[in-house]
Amino acid sequence: MSSIEQRAEILLCLSPAEVANLKEGINFFRNKSTGKDYIFYKNKCHLRACKNLCKHQGGLFIKDIEDLDGRSVKCTKHNWKLDVSTMKYINPPESFCQDELVIEMDEYSGLLLLELNPPNPWDSEPRSPEDLAFGEVQVTYLTHACMDLKLGDKRMVFDPWLMGPAFARGWWLLHEPPSDWLERLCQADLIYVSHMHSDHLNYPTLKKLAERRPDIPIYVGNTERPVFWNLNHSGVKLTNINVVPFGIWQQVDKNLRFMILMDGVHPEMDTCIIVEYKGHKILNTVDCTRPNGGRLPEKVDLMMSDFAGGASGFPMTFNGGKFTEEWKAQFIKTERKKLLNYKSQLVKDLHPRIYCPFAGYFVESHPSDKYIKETNIKNDPIELNNLIKKNSDVLTWTPRPGATLDLGRMLKDPTDSKGIIEPPQGTKIYKDSWDFEPYLKVLNTAAEDEIFLHSSWIKEYFTWAGFKDYNLVIRIRSRVDVIRYVVKNGLLWDDLYIGFQTRLQRDPDIYHHLFWNHFQIKLPLTPPDWRSFLMRGEQNGSGTPQEPVNPTETNSLWKTKHNGRRYESKHRRNRKKNFQDYNEK
Repeated sequence: MSSIEQRAEILLCLSPAEVANLKEGINFFRNKSTGKDYIFYKNKCHLRACKNLCKHQGGLFIKDIEDLDGRSVKCTKHNWKLDVSTMKYINPPESFCQDELVIEMDEYSGLLLLELNPPNPWDSEPRSPEDLAFGEVQVTYLTHACMDLKLGDKRMVFDPWLMGPAFARGWWLLHEPPSDWLERLCQADLIYVSHMHSDHLNYPTLKKLAERRPDIPIYVGNTERPVFWNLNHSGVKLTNINVVPFGIWQQVDKNLRFMILMDGVHPEMDTCIIVEYKGHKILNTVDCTRPNGGRLPEKVDLMMSDFAGGASGFPMTFNGGKFTEEWKAQFIKTERKKLLNYKSQLVKDLHPRIYCPFAGYFVESHPSDKYIKETNIKNDPIELNNLIKKNSDVLTWTPRPGATLDLGRMLKDPTDSKGIIEPPQGTKIYKDSWDFEPYLKVLNTAAEDEIFLHSSWIKEYFTWAGFKDYNLVIRIRSRVDVIRYVVKNGLLWDDLYIGFQTRLQRDPDIYHHLFWNHFQIKLPLTPPDWRSFLMRGEQNGSGTPQEPVNPTETNSLWKTKHNGRRYESKHRRNRKKNFQDYNEK
C-alpha cells in the first residue's frame, strides 16, 4: 500500500507580466533553475499546459511550421506531432494523450504550474476484480449528491443533504428523499463528505443524524481550508471526523478501501473519491472542475459526476452594462451546452462500464427567487445520457430517489431487469412543498441582532475579514437577513453568491479574483468576536445605536474601499412593495 501522500509540486512560476504577455496559441517556457521545458496553449481566456517532453522517447517539441492553425508541435527526434489544444498526438494518429499539468492562478494574477505526485496513486497495490454475487454491491440514490452504497457487509454514504436548504435560503431539494433516509444514515459504517459547500456538508441534515449517532465515522480530505472548519460554531455534535491524506488507500476491511483525491482547480477545498470493493472501482468526481488534475482511472465499473450547471450567481444576479436578459440567456445556453459536451467527452475518454449523472438536483423554490428559478436553466440528465450513448457504448443510469443499482447484476448482464430496481409505483419523486419557515426564522433572528444597531459593525466586520491593501470599490445589494446572518456568524460568502442572495453591478466589468477568493475561501476560521465589540462600545461610549431596521422592508447597500481602511455604510429604507419587486424581478 502506498504510504506517500499525494502532493502538488510546483514546476514553474510565471509573473503577472509574463501571464499578461502570453500570446494566443502556443507558448514555450523553460524553468531556468531546473532546465525543464513546458508548453502553454492559450485560447482566449483558457489555458492548457504540459511538459515539453515527447511520450515516445523523450524528445523536445518545437513549433510545427506545417501547422497553419498554430495548434501543434513536432518532436525533434522522430517527428511525432502533438495537438496542444487537445493534448492528443496526431502523428501517429489515435495513439497517445499528453499528460496535462495543473494551472493555478495566484492572488496577484501570477501563475503556478503544478504536477500532482504521484499522478496515479490508485495504481499502488492493484487488485484484480473478483466475481460479485447478486446483491453484494448495491448503490441507492437518495437525493442530489447523496448515494447509499452497500459494499459487502459495510455501508457507505456520500454527501448527505436530505433536509432543509443549502446556501442560506437559495437552494432546496428537487427530489423527495426516501422516507427511511434517516435510518439509512444511522446504519452507515462511514460517510464521505466531499467539500464544505452546504449542498454536500449540510448541517441541518447532520444535526438530525448527530442526535442519534454523534460518533458516526465521517471522512474528509486534508484540504487547505478544513471541510468542517465551522463545526464547533454550528452546534452540531459530531465527534468522529477523520481527515485523511490525499492519494492513499484507506482500508476499511479486507475487501473494501477508498482513496480521496484533490481537485486540480480548487485543491484548497474540493475533493473526489475512488471506492474499491473486491477490485471493482466506483469513481465519484462530485463537483471537481478537474479532478486529480485531469488524470483519472479508466474503465471503472461505475462513475458518477455533476452535470447540471447553474451552481453560481453568474450571470443571473448581475445587471447593468452587457448583462441584459438576452445576453444572460445566451450565455447560460452556451455554457450549459459546453458542460454537456465536456461531460460526454470525459465519459467517452474514461470509458466506465456505467455512468450516473447526479449532484445537480436542486431548485430555487422559494417564491422570492422566482426570477432565478426561471432563468437559471440547468442541464437535463437524460439529454446528457443520450449524448453519451450516442458517442460510446457506456451504460447510463438516470437515478430517481430510492432507486437501487445492483452492480453485480449489471456487470454480468446489463439487460437484467433486476439490475436497476426503481422505486415502487406511486412513490413521490419530486418535492412540491418545502418547510421554509424554520430556516427563514433563523436568518431573521440574526438580522435583528443588537450588533447591527451600531454603525461601526461594518468596519468591525471587514477588519476581522482581513482583506486589505487592494484598491477596490464594490457595490452589492443583498437580502438583509442573509448578509447579516453571514456577517454575524463569520460565514463564507458562498451563501450570498452561490445562493443567489445578491444583486451585483460591475463597472468596469472585471472579475476581481483576489477579492472573491478571499471572501469565498480565505476568511478567518473563527467568527468575529461580537461580544467584545459590544463591550468596547459600552466602555467607549461609541457606536451610537441606530433605529432598528426591519429586514423585511430594507435592502442594504455597502460601499467598501480597501486602500488603507475606509468603510462607509448606508441603509436605505424602502417600502415593502419595492422589496417585493426586487425579489420577483
